[in-house]
Amino acid sequence: MLRKVIKQVQGYRTQDGAGVSLVRVLGNQTTDEYDPFLMLDAFDSTDPSDYIAGFPMHPHRGIETFTFLSKGTMIHEDHLGTKAAIHDGEAQWLTAGSGAFHSEMPQPSERMLGLQLWLNIPAKYKMTAEPFYHGVVTSEIQEFPLEHGKLRLLAGNYQGHSGIQGKYLPLDYYDIFLDPHGSIELSVPGKNKSAMVFTLEGDAKVSGTPVKEKTAVKLGDGDTVTIEAGDDPIEIIFMCSERLGEPVAWYGPIVMNTSDELITALDELEQGGFVKHAAAYENK
Repeated sequence: MLRKVIKQVQGYRTQDGAGVSLVRVLGNQTTDEYDPFLMLDAFDSTDPSDYIAGFPMHPHRGIETFTFLSKGTMIHEDHLGTKAAIHDGEAQWLTAGSGAFHSEMPQPSERMLGLQLWLNIPAKYKMTAEPFYHGVVTSEIQEFPLEHGKLRLLAGNYQGHSGIQGKYLPLDYYDIFLDPHGSIELSVPGKNKSAMVFTLEGDAKVSGTPVKEKTAVKLGDGDTVTIEAGDDPIEIIFMCSERLGEPVAWYGPIVMNTSDELITALDELEQGGFVKHAAAYENK
């Protein structure tokens, strides 16, 4: 059965960090429908003044972030001294877990095009999940030719092949390019699977429904999804995880399950003790 489009969100223009201009596609108004995907920010600019101020050192707790750059360069640093860069076509996976500090600083480029996804962590793991960083670099990204395009496996599994794996929630993350009028059918079985498509560049048809560029599409139940290009080539991001169905208590960069847990996190930020684990980052 085809997974039909049940929701489309294009978001709104805003600023975050030290003044980065971006489009907030998913946020605290979409947590239930897109569960476990919390936030999705899209950025697309040829003007470095839109993003060069970046995201200086800041805290996170209770989430994982997956930042993908189709085009551009970004430098990551964290409280453990990790420093790493990602470039065109690469990504970085940060498990903030029980508490982490990091910065993300975009570098001037001809075009900065990409996404940041926040993935929720199940309640039972939020305060035991150790901070972890992994740079998903070109040398470890598997690429698969399609009849009219290509698919790049950034995380999870695709047709028996594996990329970096989520420890607390599974995440399949594909970067898909289709030529004009090209198409792909993806197998997405499982009743509890939460699947989403983002049209990063170009309009598309998703399971037969027209979708404009820069739109997050939530898919319903089923076993497969089809993606088709129109008269122009497209770049599509496919994301799939498992629905949690848990309460969300969210304030700024911290996502917990209750207001008491949020208060504790904010108190620890102010008084000290926010970082619980400091030994699990992979410097890469």
